[in-house]
Amino acid sequence: MKRLFALLLPLKLLIVLSLTGCNNSPYPDGAAAENTLYTAFSGNSPRYLDPTSSYSSNETPYTYQIYEPLYGYHYLKRPYELIPKTAVEVAQPRYLDAQGRELPAGAPVDQIAESVYDIRIKPGIRFAPHPAFARDEQGRLRYHALKAEELGKRRSPWDFEHQGTRELVAEDYVYAIKRHATTRTVAPVFGKFAEYVVGLEAYGKRVREEDKKLRAGLPATARDKPFLDFRQWPLEGAQALDSHTLRIRIKGKYPQWSYWLAMTFLAPIPWEADAFYAQPGMADNGLSLNTWPVGTGPYMMWAYQQDRRHVLKRNPHYRGEPYPCEGTQQDRDEGRLADCGKTMPFIDTLVFTIEKEGVSQDAKFRQGYLDVPEFDQMSYGNAYKIQTEDSDRFREEFERKGIVLARTVDLSVSYLAFNWLDPVVGQGDTPEQRARNRKLRQALSIAIDWDEFNRLFPRAAGEVAHGPLPGGVFGSRHGSPQGINPVTHHRVNGLVVRRGLEEARRLMAEAGYPDGRDARTGRPLVLNYDYGRPPSPENRPMLDWMTKQFAKLGVQLEVRATDYNQFQDKVRRGKHQIITWGWLADYPDAENFLFLLYGPGAKSINDGENAANYQNPEYDRLFARLRFMEDGPEKQAVIDQMVKILQEDAPWSWGYFPYASGAYHHWVKNGKPSIMVRDQGQYKRLNVEDRARSLAEWNRPVYWPLAVLLAVLVAMAWGARSVFRARERQTGRVDPLHTSEAG
Repeated sequence: MKRLFALLLPLKLLIVLSLTGCNNSPYPDGAAAENTLYTAFSGNSPRYLDPTSSYSSNETPYTYQIYEPLYGYHYLKRPYELIPKTAVEVAQPRYLDAQGRELPAGAPVDQIAESVYDIRIKPGIRFAPHPAFARDEQGRLRYHALKAEELGKRRSPWDFEHQGTRELVAEDYVYAIKRHATTRTVAPVFGKFAEYVVGLEAYGKRVREEDKKLRAGLPATARDKPFLDFRQWPLEGAQALDSHTLRIRIKGKYPQWSYWLAMTFLAPIPWEADAFYAQPGMADNGLSLNTWPVGTGPYMMWAYQQDRRHVLKRNPHYRGEPYPCEGTQQDRDEGRLADCGKTMPFIDTLVFTIEKEGVSQDAKFRQGYLDVPEFDQMSYGNAYKIQTEDSDRFREEFERKGIVLARTVDLSVSYLAFNWLDPVVGQGDTPEQRARNRKLRQALSIAIDWDEFNRLFPRAAGEVAHGPLPGGVFGSRHGSPQGINPVTHHRVNGLVVRRGLEEARRLMAEAGYPDGRDARTGRPLVLNYDYGRPPSPENRPMLDWMTKQFAKLGVQLEVRATDYNQFQDKVRRGKHQIITWGWLADYPDAENFLFLLYGPGAKSINDGENAANYQNPEYDRLFARLRFMEDGPEKQAVIDQMVKILQEDAPWSWGYFPYASGAYHHWVKNGKPSIMVRDQGQYKRLNVEDRARSLAEWNRPVYWPLAVLLAVLVAMAWGARSVFRARERQTGRVDPLHTSEAG
């Protein structure tokens, strides 16, 4: 019987495992009833969570929940309205002339030498707990004199026994502004800020000199560097008048400066955190502001597992803010004002888990295991909406489950950029070459059919762009007769249509590439297309589509797809030829889109946001005027001139203005898609009872396959038993012949 038991044991174990493995939830038992929002991220973990460096959309789900700039945007109002966050109010600037005399608010721009912002900060705001603030019994900072060997296996702030906190003060904002002059990390807007903040350009030179002294004798590759303490050197343009009053001095008049105060570039940085992470061994242990931010916002980083999982938990020191009581009529109708005046945040924990495959991510959302598909991606609602329109089965499922889909056109653009530094698609070295290259870019811009793209790829869809400005910002002609790009479109019977391929082929021949071949050498024209994600089943159709667009003109496109971090490095070094990229508005003003093509902001030259490295002196001259102008007819005229220059030069194939769309399960309350409001975590609320009930209903175990399996296993066991007993009877029978010989 022991042999029979051994034979049947695997079958018994299989039965037990089958009966206990019916739950398909990716989370521990009881997770659905906890006040935790589950979402996903694709690609890689964010590269920069340090607010000085962070400028990518995949970083904002974390940075804007953890850090608090002085201002923010009203969650519900449209058009967008600035509101105070840590500031007491949105401050209006005072204007001074060259002699320091105060001017009236309506003074001419050429008389204004400085704009002065005096901003009062709310008292009582505290940083989230962190060992950088921990003090010993004598009041000394406990962990600011560590040696590398003392760190041991600590990989998280929570591996330190003691945590501390302190109150937010004006000096934390002064430190943050100074820190943009750093030589220790990427600072993408230092050039921009240095144009405006009084003394910041000279401050940057001073910091470079001081840092050189500190690094004397250290190898260039050393990861451990002495603390670069910005408190030592004063900055004219940023001062703390007292513990809770910040003064910022801006050169001339710059109306958009208030919008910058709503971005995490101006989030407070406590010097204690900067000093803590500068200690030996911290970098090798993965301890830095890029992985473990320190802020005053409603959430703090609780778990950081590279390219796997990130967890934000409620900041126990957060003061709480009331949910807004004003919004649109649609907000009222859809229940987004029901929480008026209640203290935020509502949710305790935000869990971000990587999903490398779109099919798996979609399945988890539809099963209810993701409350929203991705926190930072405003495209899922549109994709699902189109699917519900195309499929009755899909529509019935979404209606039955009460999944909420919302869509709007928001302030963003997706574009294809030609690198101006490239000899083939860029500016060109001679007038003749410049004319040829321009015609090549124009021909390619005609051939790339963004209308077709929007039909084929609904998740990434939007409204076809004719220039850089989406609707909703002053100066945009989007959707109007004046807004048509004459290079790529014209009117036919009153309709706006893309120009035909015959015009594109004519331009190709004039550019020196008839039928996609170099007229001088006869060789086919081969162009390189860099893409910021590795090839996968999800993005392969999009890459194939792009290849076909160039093939219409006989051009061969070499796709070079890498992960996003490598892609960023390549673009920063100017090693790209053609790329697609996007822009989510920093603030609702035309300047924030037009600066993407401003010459001094070239990414590969000055580490700005001009990814095309576009240079045009007339455009730059007009931009210099634009940035000082208030909305009005004069500003509109300047914008029209700038857009006309861009349409003719074609540094971009203009792409499309993506829809901002959200997909929310019915237990997720207060969801409103937006690319401007990025601190959405505190506004959302969960009905966890409803979620637990829905998940149990939607994911009930199906037992009949187990019954069939059990029957098969029983039959197999019975057959095995019969074979075993037959063999026992056979081996136990006496052989007469054998007995005779033995006798």
